[in-house]
Amino acid sequence: MENKQQEKAPLVSFIITCYNLSTTLLRQCIDSVMTLSMDPSEREIIVVDDGSNLNMLNDLMPYGDNIIYVRQKHGGVSTARNTGIQMARGQYLQFVDGDDYLLQAPYEHCLDIIRNHQDIDMVLFDFTRSESQQTPIYKDSEIIKGSDYMRNHNIYGSVCCCLFRKAARGRLVFTPGIRYGEDEEFTPQLLLRADSVCATNAKAYFYRAHEASATHQINADSMQQRLDDSLTVLLQLNSAADTLPTDERTALQRRVAQLTMDYLYNTVMLTRSAEQLNARIMELRQYGLYPLPDRDYTRKYQWFRRMIDTRFGRMLLLRTLPYLKRER
Repeated sequence: MENKQQEKAPLVSFIITCYNLSTTLLRQCIDSVMTLSMDPSEREIIVVDDGSNLNMLNDLMPYGDNIIYVRQKHGGVSTARNTGIQMARGQYLQFVDGDDYLLQAPYEHCLDIIRNHQDIDMVLFDFTRSESQQTPIYKDSEIIKGSDYMRNHNIYGSVCCCLFRKAARGRLVFTPGIRYGEDEEFTPQLLLRADSVCATNAKAYFYRAHEASATHQINADSMQQRLDDSLTVLLQLNSAADTLPTDERTALQRRVAQLTMDYLYNTVMLTRSAEQLNARIMELRQYGLYPLPDRDYTRKYQWFRRMIDTRFGRMLLLRTLPYLKRER
């Protein structure tokens, strides 16, 4: 009986989270999953409505049994994703924000990877903000441990850009209450749990940047919340690194250093205040996160580390960074 239940488990559970989202955008997201070349038995689509003002059930009725719609009290994206995790029956999990969608050809390349390598724990893929699609030659990395990959590469923190085996997650969940940067806490720890990871250049996820999204809120309260959440994630990851074996600790320390750089960068960009920047640096120093480690992670990291380490460099950053287009 147990074997039969395992055979019936979908290949992938797609967990779509939404909050006060237009039906048009949500339907585009759901449709992008349904157009994938998957037998209905291979997919499970779970839509978690995180307490929207209006119940969307009637608008989604045309999908019938093709989706599972869950409406819960508003608790934030972390809580919504945890609900999806608890409900998911699939061998693999894929998170999709309801205002984004999957791109068929490149995402099917990701599906081919897990089909051709049945024991793989995780596929890392890329995202795009461009509506135009091209068919590139896909380049995939060798399959290695997640800690080995993270020790030698920068990673993109969004959990929506990885397809991962549910069993590899262990007991890892999203921390409720973190409004900004919940992925940055979850994804590195997920990678450390993955014994086999393949990274591909396939741009399989369309990220829709719009003014109503949480990441584009720049009022004083949201600015403070964003920086506070980032620090919380930093401290939790730094604390977790202290308990790990050497290889895994080195991998996570690299990610902590990168996120510390991003935290200081965002302090400059959001506050444009020398007083705020100095206060944040003093706080990081208390936790041993400043000065940034002298490592040759990337050229950008080395450049930023030298600049942020001097009074003149910090002044220059405050005067120039807000007027430069940020690199990804």
